[in-house]
Amino acid sequence: MPREQGRKVITTNRRARHDYTILDTYDAGIVLTGTEVKSLRAGRASLTDAFAVVTDGEVFLHGMHIPEYAQGTWTNHDPRRVRKLLLHRKEINRLIGKTQESGVTLIPLSLYFNNGWAKVELGLARGKRSYDKRQDIAKRDAQREISRALGRWRKGMG
Repeated sequence: MPREQGRKVITTNRRARHDYTILDTYDAGIVLTGTEVKSLRAGRASLTDAFAVVTDGEVFLHGMHIPEYAQGTWTNHDPRRVRKLLLHRKEINRLIGKTQESGVTLIPLSLYFNNGWAKVELGLARGKRSYDKRQDIAKRDAQREISRALGRWRKGMG
């Protein structure tokens, strides 16, 4: 059976970009069991309330939910178990330094398969305040209105 090619997104964390300002992104591999991979290939996972922590020079993902595999038996996994992330030593050292800053955390942005390997996109994030969120919403609404007006102008309607 040929290996799958390209990038296939399983799930994204849409709340992350709303609640946090993303400073930097990293791609990391994930240590998974067989039934977790099968469940992911079925497109079932949730990144809501998930976060990553650097502990003893290793990065771990907490709170990610991968439901049990339907055809799994006693070999099934715990849906919310802590999963180890695979990063280069330089990246881990950089993350250790940056997460020491106050208000900075590691948030998973998306979960995907890249050439058959399960990967997670981590974002180094700082929490947004409510006025930042309002400004972002106002900018998005203004941009949407501009594009609508431009579309009407191109059609000759106004």
